[in-house]
Amino acid sequence: MSDGGLALAREKMTEAGVAPAAIETFSRFYRLLESGATGLVREADVDPLPPLARAADLDLTDDDAANALAKTAIIKLNGGLGTSMGMDRAKSLLPVRRTADGTDLTFLDVIVGQVRAARAATGARLPLLLMNSFRTRDDTLALLARYEDLPLDGLPLDFVQNREPKLRADDLTPVSWPADPDLEWCPPGHGDLYPALHAAGVVRALLDAGFRYASVSNADNLGAAPDARIAGWFATSGAPYAAEMCLKTPADVKGGQLVVRKADGRIVQRETAQTHPDDLAVSLDPARHRYFHTNNLWFDLEVLAAELDRTGGVLELPLIRNAKTVDPADPSSTPVVQIESAMGAAVAVFEGATAIEVGRERFLPVKTTSDLLVLRSDVYDLTADHRVVAQVPAPLVTLPAPYKTIAAFDARFPCGPPSLRAATALTVEGDWTFGAEVAVQGEATLHDAGTAGVVPDRATVGPHGIAAG
Repeated sequence: MSDGGLALAREKMTEAGVAPAAIETFSRFYRLLESGATGLVREADVDPLPPLARAADLDLTDDDAANALAKTAIIKLNGGLGTSMGMDRAKSLLPVRRTADGTDLTFLDVIVGQVRAARAATGARLPLLLMNSFRTRDDTLALLARYEDLPLDGLPLDFVQNREPKLRADDLTPVSWPADPDLEWCPPGHGDLYPALHAAGVVRALLDAGFRYASVSNADNLGAAPDARIAGWFATSGAPYAAEMCLKTPADVKGGQLVVRKADGRIVQRETAQTHPDDLAVSLDPARHRYFHTNNLWFDLEVLAAELDRTGGVLELPLIRNAKTVDPADPSSTPVVQIESAMGAAVAVFEGATAIEVGRERFLPVKTTSDLLVLRSDVYDLTADHRVVAQVPAPLVTLPAPYKTIAAFDARFPCGPPSLRAATALTVEGDWTFGAEVAVQGEATLHDAGTAGVVPDRATVGPHGIAAG
């Protein structure tokens, strides 16, 4: 390893204007990485999370719920580019629903609609703040400019996620990539929420404006709409921090989970990247680990402010070591290590942190074009208050490589998504283009025809293939 690797990385970050808290956070993780730390959480060292209180069973007054929401701010993580789907701008600018009059709504349009509807229904001020990255900020703010009533006096619409250098895998020095210097940098994972909040002074600004709680979630999860009842539960619980958890389904093969550390009884988070390959099967077993992490979090802002002030924004989160190539689109490019952390790992930082079981309606992420097809389909309706509500259980959709990028996906559904309301699963093999008014029924499979195929207009796709309409 290069003894000067950290010094070179710190110098690069300083010259780029990265916040001091982020540099110190990176330095802490670098030393862990250099010492051989992997961040793995072994199954032998943890117990499953015990049964949780259920949001569906909450018993609280309407006044408690309304009072809590009135003191709540909404924070959305909006740093993702959707590179895994071939995008080069904020994933939240991707159209996800179409209105009756043919207007395309992006993730951000739906999020803003949810906030405005909750304001109108409850009278809560509900500030919306986005954690943008250096690549998503300009486009995002340009879209939000159309909503003149969205900003609140004295509060920003966004704050900026930090960035850090990718490190060469062979010597942990900052990688050089003259062909595209932007690729020398990466986001630090959503654990960067804490140094970014500290650097921007956001928590103190919210407290000064009269807010006590924050609801934090991913911008690509349209299920995490403002919720007065969960806000009321969190406020009355007295907890400094809470995570929303869902029961696992067969579709939940990725994502973090909370476990109980045997050494001290503390709840800790284990991400997929922190799971040893030998432990992966048991970590996914719903009979042992019933819940998965939605990445919907709740914070007591007073406690958070005190912890950020105490640590200078450098929370002691576990390391996530991510092996990549410098150009994600070129597997032959220089191997690199990206240092990351998960914001949910702060559950171990706050004494008295807790969790609650929420319904599946609180978790509607889009990580792949398979997810996007279901979200755009008639499985969901968009209500007047911009909530995305399932009309039937969502089918498990599996699309192959020809559908991976947004451009390729849209080309194969030129007339929009097929009807999925009568489907339990859709598995596409090979390369098929779907015509207009196609319906999928039951557990349907389209087998590889050897060449590009077409599903005709008004056809039905079912367990036995295609039936003409």
